Amino acid sequence: MVDQPQAQTYSKTAQNSVNRYRHLSNYDAATIHSIVNSVPVAHVSFINPETPTPVVLPMMVRIGHYPGADEEDDGSVACYMHGSATARLFRPPPPSQSGQEEAVENGGGVRVCIAATKILGLVLTLTPYSHTYAYRSAILHGHATVLDAAHDSSRTELLWALQLLTDGALPGRWDNCRTPPDETELRATRVLKVRIDSASAKISEEGGEQAKDLKDECSRRTTWTGVVPFFEVLGEPQAAPTNRAGAVPPYIREYISNHNGEELARNRPEASLLDTVSSLFSGALAWVLGR
Repeated sequence: MVDQPQAQTYSKTAQNSVNRYRHLSNYDAATIHSIVNSVPVAHVSFINPETPTPVVLPMMVRIGHYPGADEEDDGSVACYMHGSATARLFRPPPPSQSGQEEAVENGGGVRVCIAATKILGLVLTLTPYSHTYAYRSAILHGHATVLDAAHDSSRTELLWALQLLTDGALPGRWDNCRTPPDETELRATRVLKVRIDSASAKISEEGGEQAKDLKDECSRRTTWTGVVPFFEVLGEPQAAPTNRAGAVPPYIREYISNHNGEELARNRPEASLLDTVSSLFSGALAWVLGR
């Protein structure tokens, strides 16, 4: 579902330029979108106009290309999120002259910043000063507007966005449960579409030692250094007490297998061993739960 904007990279601006560790920066659209779509939770920041104070919300977000968009619409690739109709971020801001002028200038919407981070490992060096994470992170800046289910054009995109978010958590889930949402559910739900104004990423695969520490032979002989891989794997599904559908369906099994395989592989030599251990653990857990 995810296509890239016409420009394959985001232009560097004062807003999105990486200032520290510039050698880790990345402005490639495909890379940035893949980072955002790989994390289960991102953090969305905005200014609450009622206070006003800064607010940060953990939310599930997904970037996708709405197929019904105008081919010349540079906002056809957008970031989507959903939440309660009563949540602050999903309520329209109070009107103000300055706000209206800014909205007109920027094509409408509430200004938001979205952060997504994927941890790859713990980097342990000779001194805590140099300790860090191996990671992939992305920052998006944009304007969010609410898709209104009362209008036919917005309703079609809203349902498409809900499927994007649902299948973003578990591929195939939308087509394998009660969908689409009924009218009561749609009235209680809001979907935000964030037009991406600018974006950037930082990618750090490993850390580095300070030159002065490498001269300390005593520390080098007594302090273990290296990378501890960090993995996010899925465990054995556990049926709900109300479940009457029987065994776990193949599409869920397939997703767990694919996700864990990709997570554990990640081009690290120890992955095959970890994959074996994970499979044995999952099998043992399934046997215990099935007793």
